[in-house]
Amino acid sequence: MPRSLFGRLTLILVGGLLAAQIASMWLHMDERALLMQQSLGHLPDLPSHFGRHLLLTVVAVIAVSLVAVRLVTRPLQKLAAAADAFGDDLASPPLPETGPTETRRAAEAFNRMQERLRRLIAERSRALAAVSHDLRTPLTRLRLRAELVDDEALRAQINADIDDMQAMVESTLDYLRGLRESEPVRSIDMEALLQSLVVDQQALGHAATLTGEVVAPYVGRFSALKRALDNLVDNAVKYGQSAHLAVADDAETLRISIEDQGPGIPEADLARVVEPYVRLETSRSRQTGGVGLGLAIAREAAQAHGGDLRLENRPQGGLRATLILPRTAA
Repeated sequence: MPRSLFGRLTLILVGGLLAAQIASMWLHMDERALLMQQSLGHLPDLPSHFGRHLLLTVVAVIAVSLVAVRLVTRPLQKLAAAADAFGDDLASPPLPETGPTETRRAAEAFNRMQERLRRLIAERSRALAAVSHDLRTPLTRLRLRAELVDDEALRAQINADIDDMQAMVESTLDYLRGLRESEPVRSIDMEALLQSLVVDQQALGHAATLTGEVVAPYVGRFSALKRALDNLVDNAVKYGQSAHLAVADDAETLRISIEDQGPGIPEADLARVVEPYVRLETSRSRQTGGVGLGLAIAREAAQAHGGDLRLENRPQGGLRATLILPRTAA
């Protein structure tokens, strides 16, 4: 049985018409000759024109079936193409509302959904800009007022709380910014980006290395990928004391693995640790546990490029985080 709707409809239509045609031709044969031959104990040979008639019928039925099924399935193909285009570009044009009643209704429903999504994303972008300004301003005022406190211990506690709030605000804004997906796609020198991350970590005194080679530039969103790799490398040096970056690249997929030498993650928590605001460290301290958005931001960036983020514990100890970026999707 064909897997596509086009193939299944074609098979059903061709099979039905052929069965009807063969039955019709068989019934119109000379019944008396058929009975006579049956009385002698054998069936008659088919007339010579029967094979030609059947061949012409098969060709005609297949041709008509292909045209008919194509007309039926073309609106579905257009709907699928429009959905893919809208996923890549929010400004993609709406579907033309033409054709049969069912096709027009499907196109109208898709266009309404597309418009609602555009409004939702535009409103979220405006809210993001407002939050970015409205939250930073009072935090800055609090920091200035904290300097007026004479008690040094109390002032240090206030500044620590402000730092925690600032970190949570920045992490949340980064996460929302990554979900927005409004950054244009461009060619990225991933080799230079990875080397810069390693050099930055080495300058801070952390153990960081890079092996492998990126064979060609990657087409994607630079800020989203940089933010994702930053978070993965920071997690590796923070919780695993080192970050070893390994690149595996080919014509179809770019894989970037970040390995550390830490305790790893319990197998039961590997799936849920990439969810937003999930923290395995329970002290609630920003210095030891973070906010819980680093891996979620990395996964969102990978999925925005048609890829994924995979976490696994290494047999020799430590965690391996692999960012899978398909080149075909990009």
